[in-house]
Amino acid sequence: MTAIAVVDRCWGIGRAGRLLAHLPGDLKFFRQTTLGEVVVMGRKTLESLPGGKPLDGRDTVILSRKPEPLSSALGIEVYDSIGAMLSGLSAAHKGQAVYVCGGGEIYRLLLSYCDEALITKMDAEFDADVYFPDLDRQPDFELVDTGEGQVENGIRYYVTRYRRIRNVRGRNEPR
Repeated sequence: MTAIAVVDRCWGIGRAGRLLAHLPGDLKFFRQTTLGEVVVMGRKTLESLPGGKPLDGRDTVILSRKPEPLSSALGIEVYDSIGAMLSGLSAAHKGQAVYVCGGGEIYRLLLSYCDEALITKMDAEFDADVYFPDLDRQPDFELVDTGEGQVENGIRYYVTRYRRIRNVRGRNEPR
C-alpha cells in the first residue's frame, strides 16, 4: 500500500472536513497516480468528496466503524475492520496498486501497512484540525525523492516520496 496526501509545514491535512488549500496541479497528480487503482478512505473522507460519491475510475474501499449507511452505495466496498479489508483487497484487487487517501485516522491505522508514501508538501502553514503522521520523525521511513517545486494560488509545493526502511526495530517481514 502507498499513502498519498498533501500536507502543510506542520503535517496538517485538513480543517472542518475540507482540504487546506486548492492546488489544481496536485489534484491532477492525485488523479493520474490513482486512476485505475484502488483508493482506501474513511467514511468522512468519502462524504467530503463532491456529492459524497466515490471518485470516477478508481475502485473505492471504505474503512468505517459505521458501515451500514454506506453499504448500499454503488461501487463501494465497505469494511469495518482492517483484517476484513486486507482480505478483501487481496481477493478482489490482485495486480492493482492500493492508495490510502485519508482521513487522519485512516492514515494512522494503515500507515504501518504502507511501503511508501507520496506526500505533497506545501510551503505554508494553515489552521489544521487533522494531521498526517510526521514521516520526518518516523524512524521506519526515509525521504527518497523530492520533486521540482510548483506554485499555485500563491502556495509553493513539491511532491516527495518516502520509503519504508526494512529491519527497523527488528521488523524485516515483507509488506
